[in-house]
Amino acid sequence: MILYSFRRCPWAMRARLALRYAECPVEVVEVSLKAKPAELLVLSPKGTVPVLDTGEGVLDESLEIMRWALTRHDPQDWLLRSDPEAAQATDALIVRNDRDFKLQVNLYKYAERYPEHSREHYRQQAEGWLVELEALLAQHTYLFAEHPSLADAALMPLMRQFAGVEPQWFAEAPYPRLRAWLQGWLESALFKAVMAK
Repeated sequence: MILYSFRRCPWAMRARLALRYAECPVEVVEVSLKAKPAELLVLSPKGTVPVLDTGEGVLDESLEIMRWALTRHDPQDWLLRSDPEAAQATDALIVRNDRDFKLQVNLYKYAERYPEHSREHYRQQAEGWLVELEALLAQHTYLFAEHPSLADAALMPLMRQFAGVEPQWFAEAPYPRLRAWLQGWLESALFKAVMAK
């Protein structure tokens, strides 16, 4: 199996997390986004990462790759099969992360490209999401359980990107649970393994 990836891409990052966690033997090919390999474009003409060639088919959406990996091996119940209600809530949360929060992170991170408003304005627009996640983490160690789930692994890479825009602000912001949750991921052996150069 071959995964076409880009190390810092949040979508590729979460695919690598799930594949590593699920112990799927996969060769990771680091792609230069300026010079995409021809074999990647043959597999997936849209040319974005991640793309997984399973040998039996091609998956070119990060969530699709995550779910495929977790159906093969899921020792900690990342799919929350034991809690169907939480599993359903997971899907809704990921949709909003990928649609709404992604847009807010782009505006905040690249504020100079969107001079209609200040970086502070874009950050404030995103804070409603941070408040919501902080409230979820007040109920459990992770977003929906006392162990990581698909939601945590899917949301973490984008939150990492958000936190990195103004690290000092994030370090002092009134979201201690969210900060601890993110730090826990960043310090985990799993995350370090998938981020190794």
